[in-house]
Amino acid sequence: MMLKKIILAPQSYKGSIHAFEAAEAMRRGVLRANPELETVLVPVADGGDGTLEALVSTTGGKIYKSVVTGPLGQPVDANWGVMGDGNTAVIEMALASGLALIPHNLRDPRRATTRGTGELIKEALDKGFKNIVVGLGGSATNDAGSGMASALGIKFLDCNGQILPPGGQSLSNLDSIDMSKAHPRLSQANIVGATDVTNTLCGDQGASAIFGPQKGASPDMVRELDQALAKFAAVVASDLGKSVIDVPGSGAAGGLGAGLMAFANADLQSGIDMVCDVLQFDQHLRGASLILTGEGRSDESTIYDKAPVGVARRAAKFKVPTVIMAGSIGEGYQKLYDHGISGIVCIGDRPMSFERSIERTADLLEGATERTVRMLGAFVDLHLDD
Repeated sequence: MMLKKIILAPQSYKGSIHAFEAAEAMRRGVLRANPELETVLVPVADGGDGTLEALVSTTGGKIYKSVVTGPLGQPVDANWGVMGDGNTAVIEMALASGLALIPHNLRDPRRATTRGTGELIKEALDKGFKNIVVGLGGSATNDAGSGMASALGIKFLDCNGQILPPGGQSLSNLDSIDMSKAHPRLSQANIVGATDVTNTLCGDQGASAIFGPQKGASPDMVRELDQALAKFAAVVASDLGKSVIDVPGSGAAGGLGAGLMAFANADLQSGIDMVCDVLQFDQHLRGASLILTGEGRSDESTIYDKAPVGVARRAAKFKVPTVIMAGSIGEGYQKLYDHGISGIVCIGDRPMSFERSIERTADLLEGATERTVRMLGAFVDLHLDD
């Protein structure tokens, strides 16, 4: 099959460019390689960065801005929105409690809190919204949503009845949970957690082990945080009668998935599937020759239902190959080939600092896309000659 129609479906490149900017850079690269190719831009999100824009802007909704508590306690401006139906609030936790809000040298998942995310949920509840989607991805946190719950009036107490300080580390001292002052509208709300991963809360594939290192956790911190999350799950089971430790997606956003289930009776759904349904993604796949997707870093964690794998899953139904344009490639990336990914291209074109690569992401993406399309086009032509 000749290259005719290419779907450009990247997510945002964290800390650098948004998904639509990435798709535009890809298009420039495609057209430099072959101006006769048809390009269709369908930027996506998976519950992490860009979810708010994908769900609200695409449906003609409205964006609000609030000042909330950032992941290390600092005030941050955080957007949230309402979808075009006028009834569904959308909160992207990364905008209030995200990793991109903290400089590399200050990242510490032991102290980071989801309180700001809870403040956004509270605002939505106060405004009367009963349907709330919370995008779970891009977090700086590992507190199982305890900060979020605290903003909604729920208390986390040690054995002396003292309120625990914020952060995942303090959960190792959790003795009881007091729900008596929970927000009065919380129990009537229909809250959905849009997850960008399928990881469970604890263990070798849990929130701390898989995602802790990228948030600044050393191996010792990972063990400490994993034990703290296990303690959290045990107290939730004893005090609330809910089992959250082994539920797929409970480890999303440092355990915020588990927290939403425990304190808001939330359902967890695949974020990428939710976004693709809103974007009517499958309709674009008909007649497509290739999908180029992308993310900031492709590694083993990508297999847990992040955007590229979700896109590939959709593409497989139409027998369309999917190639990832990755800002960087990390340990375990080879496993992606077993999850529908046909190829992985690192967009870097020379040795450079991380800061420089962030500045050049759009240019790097454009150049790598051109090289990829030229290479695939040459292969197709060679195949046709045979």
